[in-house]
Amino acid sequence: MGDDQGLLHITVVVCAAPRSAAEWALQLPQGATVADALNACAALQPLPADVTSSAVGVWGRQVAPDCMLASGDRVEVYRPLKVDPKVARRERFARQGARTTGLFARQRPGGKSGY
Repeated sequence: MGDDQGLLHITVVVCAAPRSAAEWALQLPQGATVADALNACAALQPLPADVTSSAVGVWGRQVAPDCMLASGDRVEVYRPLKVDPKVARRERFARQGARTTGLFARQRPGGKSGY
């Protein structure tokens, strides 16, 4: 493996705005943490201010910044939700109407309402 021994290969993904993501491939020493990976990214390119207060995870599971990393890990920085998914679904359902969604979308000819 050459001079790569003792290094972790980490990918960091930051989604600062909808439909835009920044990705970094890093090589960090053994024993590196999530916070070390974020600091290494900040040294390469300034991160948005809200990244430091955002939730972080490894491969889709939320972790603490002091979590140890393994080679091949993908560190993800999550943006806070602007709208609660339950509220968004209720509003979408109210806008579309009950007849065009869910169970009522494909009603067989002559069938009773709701079946």
